[in-house]
Amino acid sequence: MELMQSAIDTHVYVIYFFLAIMLFNLYSVTTQKDFLKLAKRLKFQTPLYHLTNAIVIYTGTIVAFYAKTFSITIALMIPASIFLLVIEIKRYKKMRVIKLADKQLQDEFYVYAKKIYTIEIMVIVSIYIISKVF
Repeated sequence: MELMQSAIDTHVYVIYFFLAIMLFNLYSVTTQKDFLKLAKRLKFQTPLYHLTNAIVIYTGTIVAFYAKTFSITIALMIPASIFLLVIEIKRYKKMRVIKLADKQLQDEFYVYAKKIYTIEIMVIVSIYIISKVF
């Protein structure tokens, strides 16, 4: 039973780290006014974001299969993880094509990235709340 508890603890702590990455990215988009510095920072953070999401998915799968139950919470966590993966890929693709001279696209990206990170944080928090209720 201790193995199960350590898998759950790892899952929860990695989710906290995942949320911290999202909050840091939102903070970066909000405070960093130089687009080049922001793009470099987010480019560095993207692999860390996806690695953390993969660890969350992996540890969640271990916990779900070990528990041998399929609940509403698990049914929501799977599409939520995939949604977070896809939405971050779209954000990265949009950022990648923006040139340094395109000030209008840069301004649009700031608004878009703030929305993306806010949505991501809301998804994590809502899944957490649902997991505590059910």
